[in-house]
Amino acid sequence: MNLFYKNNRYNNAFLFSSLLILTIFISSLNLNSNFSKSFILYGFMFSDKLTPVFGDQIEASKQQAIEKFKNQFCGINSKPNSNQYVKEIKLDKECEMPLAIAYDDSVEGLWYISTKQGSLILYQPDRQIFTKYDIPIWLSRDKPIDSSQVWDLKLDPSNENLWFTDEKQNLIWKFNKEKKEFEHFKIPETNLSFGTIYPVSIDFDNNGHIFFAGIRSHSLWSGNLNLMKTGTSEGIAPIPLPIDDFKDFDPSLVSTGSIAVDKENNNVWVSVLAFGYKGQIYKYDITNKSFKKYDLGDLPSPVGITIDEKGSIWISDHGTSIFVKLNSINSSLTKFVTSTASPKIFAGDKINSQAYTLPYWMKKGQNDSIIFNEHTGNKIGKFLPDELQLVEYWIPSQNKQFGQCKPDVPENSCGIGNVLQLTDETDNKLIWFTEWSENKIGYVNTSIPLPFSINTKEKEITLSPGESKEIKFEITAHTDSLLHPISSSTLTPSGELGTSYGVFSENSINLKKDESKEISFVFTLSNDVAMGDYILMLGSEDDLISISKAILIKVI
Repeated sequence: MNLFYKNNRYNNAFLFSSLLILTIFISSLNLNSNFSKSFILYGFMFSDKLTPVFGDQIEASKQQAIEKFKNQFCGINSKPNSNQYVKEIKLDKECEMPLAIAYDDSVEGLWYISTKQGSLILYQPDRQIFTKYDIPIWLSRDKPIDSSQVWDLKLDPSNENLWFTDEKQNLIWKFNKEKKEFEHFKIPETNLSFGTIYPVSIDFDNNGHIFFAGIRSHSLWSGNLNLMKTGTSEGIAPIPLPIDDFKDFDPSLVSTGSIAVDKENNNVWVSVLAFGYKGQIYKYDITNKSFKKYDLGDLPSPVGITIDEKGSIWISDHGTSIFVKLNSINSSLTKFVTSTASPKIFAGDKINSQAYTLPYWMKKGQNDSIIFNEHTGNKIGKFLPDELQLVEYWIPSQNKQFGQCKPDVPENSCGIGNVLQLTDETDNKLIWFTEWSENKIGYVNTSIPLPFSINTKEKEITLSPGESKEIKFEITAHTDSLLHPISSSTLTPSGELGTSYGVFSENSINLKKDESKEISFVFTLSNDVAMGDYILMLGSEDDLISISKAILIKVI
């Protein structure tokens, strides 16, 4: 099984119920590897009761598993790579496995969590200094092949405290920046199968409450910050989600993706999914204590969620290459799609038509833009809704152990860098991110001018099945550029055109600075496309940047 290729719904359901969100990816990519067999047999290999019986064999297996874990997840041999737009930074300590990250203007630095070492770390770029604060209780710290996934880290409205989730210990943590003190709060629910609800996403309202959700819980959770007491569950209460539409699914397959609080309107938005099958969005009215649900059609795996300045809800689907705008007033949905997966991820080999980029966590960008990480696309995307433009930045690191890569391919030529979390875009237009398996953090600098621009007069076209249309767009180079045109669409979950097809007037474009060229794309709609609205993305890319414009295709 491989998450790049979704073979069937059973495989998706099995992966999600077994390992969930990140570990779906790890196990599905490596289920047949010796490492995964060792990882699955963790409890067997590390049992003290068996040591007298098997002696040296147990010890040898244990050491082998530890070495394989380090090689795959600790970034031992990874190097900080950079390009014109992206800079990577090797972390101060070995095998930190960084995940959640947040930028803090007040200290001109960023905070992140080492999920392996159990530390909250402040990195101040101007001084290039790491300051480490060990989390008092972190069971994974002393386990050779274990970590506790921390997916969310946020400053509360006072800006005095950092809050973060803790998967393995079923806790929500608070860190006071001035006192340098940690507090932890127990979630008053466990999961019978997994022992933890796997807290994954937190946010705050303006009235003294923290809200959070857990992958293995069917509730939205609320905590009264004035009543919560460290080491207890006081002040924390569940708000059951009305998931009647998921009643036909095994409850273990139904999960919460993430949450976002609309502070202005006093609502909490929640994504819920049965991975690979069905997704829905819920709006919780904090004042009236009521839910409203929003159907997502065939969007099967909504995870990331954010709210733009105009009140629209943006959702990423972590089972396809699709991201969506939800109009909260009329419940309308507009699907968008990333560019298709780069051949570089597969060392230049031919790409399967179901190679998904997996948009993951969604954050706020500057100028009312939306940003997100493409988990298996190895890019960070920035979408500007007013311009209907998507800019995607290639991450210059690849790990061939995470991908369909032949053993003999050179390092950094196949696979992905596991960019798993990111910050909002900062005022100086930096998007910070973590590379979980590479022991690195980094940033995209979106203030650097783009090397070319895309313009099209076509905003909307109408077609009947079987009909063709020539669409023209202009590429203007702002520096000498060697480009090739790209297309993707919401006709398929992967962004491919499916049984429809398109032909560019030329496939290689060599432009000098300030030179422009008009490109023609003849698009033929398949006979089997259902009536409705679709998005066609047209643009161009070089080795570092992809730029696409969205065109509405109305099929009648």
